[in-house]
Amino acid sequence: MNDLSNPNLVSWINVEKDSDFPIQNLPFGIFKTSQTAPHLASIIGEFVIDLALLSRLGYFEAFKIDQSIFANNSLNDFIGLGKPLTNAIRTRISELLREENPELRENSEHREKIFHKVSEVQMLLPVEIGDYTDFYSSIEHATNVGTMFRDPENALLPNWKHIPVGYHGRSSSIVVSGIDIHRPKGQTKADDAENPVFGPTKLLDFELEMAFIIGKQTEMGDTVSTDDAEKHIFGMVLFNDWSARDIQKWEYVPLGPFLAKNFASSCSPWVVTMEALEPFRIKGPEQKPEVLPYLQYQGEKNIDIHLEVLIQPEKSTSHTVCRSNFKYMYWNMNQQLAHHTVNGCNIRIGDLMASGTISGPSSDSYGSMLELSWKGTKAIPMADGTERRFILDMDTVIMRGYAQKDRLRIGFGEVKTKILPTR
Repeated sequence: MNDLSNPNLVSWINVEKDSDFPIQNLPFGIFKTSQTAPHLASIIGEFVIDLALLSRLGYFEAFKIDQSIFANNSLNDFIGLGKPLTNAIRTRISELLREENPELRENSEHREKIFHKVSEVQMLLPVEIGDYTDFYSSIEHATNVGTMFRDPENALLPNWKHIPVGYHGRSSSIVVSGIDIHRPKGQTKADDAENPVFGPTKLLDFELEMAFIIGKQTEMGDTVSTDDAEKHIFGMVLFNDWSARDIQKWEYVPLGPFLAKNFASSCSPWVVTMEALEPFRIKGPEQKPEVLPYLQYQGEKNIDIHLEVLIQPEKSTSHTVCRSNFKYMYWNMNQQLAHHTVNGCNIRIGDLMASGTISGPSSDSYGSMLELSWKGTKAIPMADGTERRFILDMDTVIMRGYAQKDRLRIGFGEVKTKILPTR
């Protein structure tokens, strides 16, 4: 356990026991207020920390960093400083917040300007995402989908246990939590119909995922080994990879998802560093058959992160429809990145790579409505007495995640998105 994860650390700022953002977390994000332009921030409890102002006031003077990096509207340049420096800055923030340190605590003039209530700021997309890759790495999810649409005895395709399957997605339509999206439209074809029709999707679905953000670039021709992968991963976010199942069914052969996926994906605003997640590493599932040497790895590479999905109808309270865990992933992030680059594909700072739908072994841990309703054959009851098989207009989908071990809890906040009617 690194020093910043010590559960005995206490801040002079009051933090609730079940907060996602204790002093041991200190993730990074981008925020703005009605008076300020977008710039870098961290968070503790219910208070957003203005890192640009901390820099201007001299609290980061020892690092000799251009102050403009903290005034950017994305984390990319900050991440590009490299982990030794970004970790040192996170350590400095932790020191300023510790109960025994009067440096900032006793400076009321600075304190009043640096801290903002969460309710009074707007969070923005944390990174400028150049490229986005979506994997398909949950064996439970892949088995469920294969069982529904193919022979249950051969649910997994022959390549699935040999490579972390993935595809290149659309980065321009990734939005931050709180941004409403419109129901997409496209071609669909009923099983008993001779020809396709055009219109809004009837089978709109969420996909419970997590994503990691690249923090160190490579050149074309370079490869990243499983041993070195963590040097290239800055941190993680919650991710909802929206899917139009009826559009996807008609279009995905032979090249995979297209319009069914590229209309929107949603992510949480705070990038939780890999260092903050280090105490929650856990052994992953046994991989049989043995994978090729470039995909083999040492140590515990899965992470124990509790995940939850809620659906909130427009005029009702939210209802939990799924509880899962990131630890179920068959292919871990190190393997995903090693496979992604094994052909010499270059990666860039800010690139986002999503896990694919995270489903667990039990029916209440399935990470999509496709599975929870078993292709629409089972109704999921809501708190207001209505039912859902897929997502309806004006529904809000909320995803939450946190890791917990003994007295240490590190969370991600939430990614929350409302579905508006087709434009």
